[in-house]
Amino acid sequence: MAQIIESAEQLDFSIYDLPTMPQPKQVLMVEPTYFSVDYVINPHMADNVGKVDKLKAQSQWDKIYFTFEQIGLTVHQLEGQEGLPDMVFCANQSLPAFDGVKKHVIMSIMHADERKKEVPYIEQWYRQHGYVVHFLDEEHIQDFEGCGDAIWHTDRRLLWGGYGYRSSLDAYRAVADKLDLPIVTLELVDESFYHLDTCFCVLNETTVLIYPDAFTKQGLELINAVFGRVVKAGEYEAKALFACNATCPDGKNVIIQQGCSDVNKKLHDAGFSVHEVDTSEFLKSGGSVFCMKQLLW
Repeated sequence: MAQIIESAEQLDFSIYDLPTMPQPKQVLMVEPTYFSVDYVINPHMADNVGKVDKLKAQSQWDKIYFTFEQIGLTVHQLEGQEGLPDMVFCANQSLPAFDGVKKHVIMSIMHADERKKEVPYIEQWYRQHGYVVHFLDEEHIQDFEGCGDAIWHTDRRLLWGGYGYRSSLDAYRAVADKLDLPIVTLELVDESFYHLDTCFCVLNETTVLIYPDAFTKQGLELINAVFGRVVKAGEYEAKALFACNATCPDGKNVIIQQGCSDVNKKLHDAGFSVHEVDTSEFLKSGGSVFCMKQLLW
């Protein structure tokens, strides 16, 4: 059912009408050996060029790795590549999918020239692990940054697609056709929240964590129409601590940057188990937990 939904009036189904999708049980992480801030392609990087503590970054990465293992996921490691400092943010180079029989992946068209060479290394990993690899038409689609902007709805064959800074709306029409599913599109309006995963975190089938000011009125209407519970992050925790760049792979366990006390209380009150980790070195480049992994089937 390929469909692009841009307003609440276009919603002609409930999430319970959609086919189910198994939860991912594996995760890919790219080693941070070459992680640093070498250039500026988002507002968070502006004052942090050359300021990454690499030993601390490795320790933080290790803690996230072990936290994924602790909650029951199998973690795959891929070596980073010299000269590609942002490859560690491996949510961005691809959109993996599972149709119940085969594993598929749509490769990204990175917005910034500095990141384009990351994609072939991620593609090679997918080919080695039995995925059917798909590409978008670069002559007609300007950019698409994978799961940075295209986020799965927990347990359902439904995607949420952010656009405006790193991914184009046209990309979602092609993705919907390739995967034969509906995509709810959300325009992003604050450059500090340049990917959907910086301001929107699906927690389970009925709950989402968002930073409201990153969206248009139309986008907020869509979010509220689909989710029964919308947890809202305040400006400080969303912008300084990347609270919404958390991840909840199983609908129960939320891995989130430490110090998000207001959001964490709301998550506890909603019945989630919260696992705080320190991603302060990666925040210097504009990424946190969600950016640093790719969930897989």
